[in-house]
Amino acid sequence: MITVVGTGTGAPLPPDAEAAVARADLVVGARRHLAAARLPAGAEQVVLGPLAPALDIVERYLAKARENQKEGAEDPEGGRVVVLASGDPGFFGIVRALAERFGPERLDVRPGVSSVATAFARLGLPWDDAVVVSAHGRDLRTAAHVCRSHPKVAVLTGPGSGPAELGAALTHRSGARVLVVASALGDPAHERVERVTPAEAAARDWGTAVSVVLCLDESRVLTPVRTVAGPAAGPDRWALDESEFAHRDSMISKFEVRALALARIGPRLGDLVWDVGAGSGSVAVECARFGAAVTAIEKTRDGCDRIRANAGAHGVDVRVVHGAAPTVLSDLEDPDAVFIGGGGRELPAIVTVCARRARRAVVVAMAALDRVPAVRDALEAAGFACDGVLLQSSRLAPLPGNVTRLAATNPVFLLWGVRPPARTEGVPQ
Repeated sequence: MITVVGTGTGAPLPPDAEAAVARADLVVGARRHLAAARLPAGAEQVVLGPLAPALDIVERYLAKARENQKEGAEDPEGGRVVVLASGDPGFFGIVRALAERFGPERLDVRPGVSSVATAFARLGLPWDDAVVVSAHGRDLRTAAHVCRSHPKVAVLTGPGSGPAELGAALTHRSGARVLVVASALGDPAHERVERVTPAEAAARDWGTAVSVVLCLDESRVLTPVRTVAGPAAGPDRWALDESEFAHRDSMISKFEVRALALARIGPRLGDLVWDVGAGSGSVAVECARFGAAVTAIEKTRDGCDRIRANAGAHGVDVRVVHGAAPTVLSDLEDPDAVFIGGGGRELPAIVTVCARRARRAVVVAMAALDRVPAVRDALEAAGFACDGVLLQSSRLAPLPGNVTRLAATNPVFLLWGVRPPARTEGVPQ
């Protein structure tokens, strides 16, 4: 049996956990955990660094215990293993690795208070509506996109993915976000909880004592009472009616087009989506409602204002970039997916740039038949598998006398390119 003890956020170990440590033959943990625990004199200590060698040592101790049992020892020695971990070791912690290696039935887990719960407690905030994302040993981009799209996020950090790197990723891209950096939680002499802007976080060396970073839109940290913890569920409906967006002269993607475009874009929490030639921003807003971080690119000033107004009306965050594609795209972070709803004669060039940089998919809506071949060629030249449809719909429309006719909408070509799976192997998702 492996006893996993959660510690490190200030609460003393309960008596049963202390007793397990006192009987241990092998104690595994970070240097600070080993230094703080009352270890038996004869116990071997393993300081956690690379995980695999530590698990190999645990395996040897468990094998020794099995051998002692076979020899009939009533109290077999040499196999009592204790693993010390921070907070709740089942919450983005070592329990996963131990369960995968040895099986959950061989674990006796004694959880402590997680760093996430402790950090929110220090601020006096509930966290049932928070999104928790780990950047420890993972690509920071997912955490940054979640921070941009959600008002209450806890980021578990690690080397190369700390407050400075997160702050740099969010500077000028995150609206009114504040970072709360919680360090050495539970250590009365060294604990710090500091509010900083992303730019201030990027300019500092935070050392190795960071426990967790909270990214907050402080105007939205208190939400109505929740039933399900975590991020809000996806939207109850999508492909919203055009009347639910401010737009100019019907210059908006019709809901039939948006429905299929959203299906091909596949926006989700942790993604970055570009809406190029955003117009009213209807596609950008709908992608943000699914939890994606969204950048809307629009060349007109009044269009940019309209996009911001529509995003505000639907309670989502959309970063608006004023400028003409493809030139303005060079300063933007690579997206997971792209929707292109405008472009004129520059459309093939825009598609070429977007297809070169998109990680997963590019979706293009156009009314002109003569642009379809060039767009398809651009997608295929970038290595995408290309498909498309011509959407023609007729909506019910009332006539005098309590009768109904069919009113045709303008036909629209929708083409999409999807990067084949072989091209995304090894790319963090």
